Amino acid sequence: MKLVIAPDSFKESLSAPEVAQAIAEGWRAVFPSATIELKPMADGGEGTVEALLAATGGERRELTVQGPLGQPVLAHWGWLGEGTAVIEMAAASGLHWVPKAQRDARRASSYGTGELIRAALDAGARRIILGLGGSATNDGGAGLLNALGVKFLDKHGQPLPPGGAALAELARIELNGLDKRLATVQIDVAADVDNPLCGSHGASHVFGPQKGATPEDVAVLDAALGHYAQVAAQVLGEDHSCFPGVGAAGGLGFAARAFLQAHFRSGVELVAEVSGLAEALRDADLVITGEGQLDYQSLHGKTPIGVARVAREADVPVIALVGSLGAHYQQVYEAGIEAAFSLVPGPVTLEQACRTAAQELRARATDLARVWRLARQSREG
Repeated sequence: MKLVIAPDSFKESLSAPEVAQAIAEGWRAVFPSATIELKPMADGGEGTVEALLAATGGERRELTVQGPLGQPVLAHWGWLGEGTAVIEMAAASGLHWVPKAQRDARRASSYGTGELIRAALDAGARRIILGLGGSATNDGGAGLLNALGVKFLDKHGQPLPPGGAALAELARIELNGLDKRLATVQIDVAADVDNPLCGSHGASHVFGPQKGATPEDVAVLDAALGHYAQVAAQVLGEDHSCFPGVGAAGGLGFAARAFLQAHFRSGVELVAEVSGLAEALRDADLVITGEGQLDYQSLHGKTPIGVARVAREADVPVIALVGSLGAHYQQVYEAGIEAAFSLVPGPVTLEQACRTAAQELRARATDLARVWRLARQSREG
């Protein structure tokens, strides 16, 4: 039999490749000669680089860049070969780089993400996959663009300081210095939110509070991004601020679409495409996927549902092994998942569950394999 294992990471516990390996070990305890293909997955957020490197045999690279509040941070990105680079904006501009007490959505900058893009261009990239999610920033991608040569000036012709709040003083955008190499590069944005740049569903109102923004900060940031969008529309001849997804990552999606002509893709679908999931499923008997928690919110762009869509096309059944089953998780059955099982054997703390995740994955995979063997024996008997 052939098994395809295509899980996401279990946050704060195991990476997607580690999850896939643990499931494979559990399955082989029952089917030692099974053909197993590991296809670690991600949804465009944190873990996307690692998943794609594992799936393609690519190369992990590191670069010291400017963190969200200007501090140097060691960020990673991936080189997949054949001119393709993969970048997670969180690696350079993520919330994890800023201690909770220091979070400042008004000043945080995406400059470091622009530095990673510049490194990819230096390496000869012809295609850049840019994963959005987990950002500490709310600057509309202005920092990223600044790192790539765009100037943001006030009415006195002086450069604006970093951060989204400063965009309220924006008077002129100069594009002459924008890196010319970008004109020949395809940029694919992996994002699974549909928020516009501004308004009650925009970047500041929806994501600002988790980045340290007070209600007053949210109002300031939303107005500043609105002004930024107006000035950008005058320069570009088109208003991009209302397109679905441009509010992702503190508005970095806006910069990518408006200034870099990026294509927006579902994160799961993009990772599945690059990793060759559809090809792996052609002669498979079963797919096992998973993530930290499965609930009704998983229907909105999460990895197990994306895997189920691809598997449905190949007529291959899907089972999910997850850290926990949340509210109304049964809704995922209508999306193509045949069954879902929690790893937790009984009442445990989150810390305990994270610590024993690999062990429990192996155990549940072995249990599933035993049931699969019994079902096959029943069919053959």
